[in-house]
Amino acid sequence: MARSCLLGVIAKPLLFYLLSIAFSPSHTNICTHSHTHIQTQLHIHSLARLDRMINKESQSSDHLTTASRRGYGIVLDAGSSRTTVYLYEWPAEKENNTGVVSETTKCQVEGPGISDLGKYEDQDKKTWKSLKDCIAKITEAIPSHRHNSTPVFLGATAGMRLLHMKDEETSNAILKNIKNYLSSLPFNFQNASIISGQEEGLYGWITVNYLKGNFLEKNLWNAWVHPHGAETVGSLDLGGASTQIAFATSDDAKGEDIIKVSLYGYEYNIYTHSFLCYGKNEAEKRVLAKLAKESTNWANLKHPCYPSGYNTSMLAEDVFGSECTKNDLPSKYSPKRSITFLGQSNPEQCKFLVRSIFDLASCQGSENCSFEGVYQPPLNGDFMAYAGFYWTALALKVEGSKSMETFKTNMKLFCSKDWKTLKTSNKDIKDSYLKSNCFSANYVHSILADGYKFNTDNWKNLNFQKEVNKTSIAWSLGYMLALSNMIPAEGKIIKLPINNVLFTGLLLLFSALTIITLTYLVIALVRFCY
Repeated sequence: MARSCLLGVIAKPLLFYLLSIAFSPSHTNICTHSHTHIQTQLHIHSLARLDRMINKESQSSDHLTTASRRGYGIVLDAGSSRTTVYLYEWPAEKENNTGVVSETTKCQVEGPGISDLGKYEDQDKKTWKSLKDCIAKITEAIPSHRHNSTPVFLGATAGMRLLHMKDEETSNAILKNIKNYLSSLPFNFQNASIISGQEEGLYGWITVNYLKGNFLEKNLWNAWVHPHGAETVGSLDLGGASTQIAFATSDDAKGEDIIKVSLYGYEYNIYTHSFLCYGKNEAEKRVLAKLAKESTNWANLKHPCYPSGYNTSMLAEDVFGSECTKNDLPSKYSPKRSITFLGQSNPEQCKFLVRSIFDLASCQGSENCSFEGVYQPPLNGDFMAYAGFYWTALALKVEGSKSMETFKTNMKLFCSKDWKTLKTSNKDIKDSYLKSNCFSANYVHSILADGYKFNTDNWKNLNFQKEVNKTSIAWSLGYMLALSNMIPAEGKIIKLPINNVLFTGLLLLFSALTIITLTYLVIALVRFCY
C-alpha cells in the first residue's frame, strides 16, 4: 500500500503536467473555483493597467533613446557621371553583425561628376549648390547628438582615375577642395580619395554578399554562425567609365587579380578585375570615335545604333578629348570641328560595331581569358548585375528574365524602332538615355557573352537588380564597412560540426522520443498503482 501511494504521488502530478501541455488554459479553467477565477481576472487586469502605466511613462524616454542607439555613416560615391550621397544606419550595439546596415537616405547631386569641376564656372556653381543641398538633407536625417560620431567617406572612381592620368595637378586640386569642404561639416571626416578599380570591384562584391546574408546567419540559439555550405554571389558593376567583375574562385587560383580576404573568420579567394574605358559612357565615346575616324563626311555620319529620325551634333573634342579615345585621333584633327550623327536603327550593324571595340583576339586560344588578354577563372555560381547592367535590362524589359534568347530578342526589337516610336512608348526616359539604349543593350550583351563568357546555360545565373531589402547595390556600402572595420577579419561566431537542418531534425527526433518515453512511463506507473 505504501508503495502504491508513493507511486501515486509521483505519477499523478506527472500525468497532470503532461495533460496540461495538451490542453489550453480555457479548458483547465473549468476545474477552478469561481473565487480563484475572479482573483485571477482581477490580477490580470491590474497587471494590464500597470503595464499601460509603465508604457506611458517610458514612451517618451524610448523616443529619446532609440535614436541614440543607432549608428550612422555617410558615403559620397563620386562617380564619373554623377555624385551620389548615401546615408547608412544600423543598431549601434550590433554593428559587427551581418545585414544590419541599411540605406536610410540617398541623394543624387545634379550635374556631372567631380572630375568635371573647373571646366565651366556656371556648372561648378550648380554642382556645389546641389552637393550642399544633399548634405543638408542628410544632416537633417541624423540626430544632432550623433553628428560628431558619424563618419564621412568619399570615394572617387574611374572618372577621377582617368583625370589623374591626364592631369594629376587638377585631380589633386579637386580632391583638396572636396576634403576642405567635408572637413568643415559637423561630422567625423575620415577619408576622400581615388580608389583603385580592383578595390571598387571588391567593395561591390562585399556589398552584394553582405546584403544577401551570405557571410553569417543566426542559428537556433540566436547566435551568429557561418551558413553551412553557403555560396557567395558574384558581382557585376557597370559605371560610366569602368566596369568591374568580382567572384569567389577556387583556392588554388593565383594571379594579380586574385585577392585573399578574411571576413568573420573565414577566408575567401576573390577574383576581381576592373576594365577602365569600358564603362558605358566611355565605351560609347569609343564607338563614336571609331565611326568618325573611319569617315570623311562628318556632316552626315551614319550611326547604326541611334534610332532613325534622331540626329545630333557635337564637337570633335567631346568625342576625342577623353583618355579613352585620344589614341584614335583622325588625321587633320580639329577639336572645335562639328560632327553630326544620323540614326539608322540597324540592329545587325550596331551589334558588329559595338563588338569591334572589344579586344577579343588577344584571348584566342586561351582557356581562362576574358578580353584584352586578361586572365579570368571559370565562372561559377550566381551573379548580381547592377548599376548600368540593371538599367539596361530595365529598358529592354528583361530585368526579371533568366533567358539569353529573350535578351537578344528584345534587344533586336528595340534597336529596330525609330525615334518617334521610342519617344511615344518611353515618355518617362530622358532623350540623352533613350537615344543610347540600343548601344547600351549591345554593349551589355557583348561584354557578358563575348567578354565574360556567359552563355545560354549560365545566363540563368544572372540577376539584374538595383537593390536588396530597399538598400541600393553599390560599392559604397562595402567601402564603408571595410574602412570602418564593421566586418571583422576574425569573427566571434559559433562553428557547428553539423549543419542547421540536420541539427534541427535531430533535436525534434530526441524531443519526440523523450515525450513518448515519459508517456509510457506514466501509463506504466498508473497501471502498477491501480
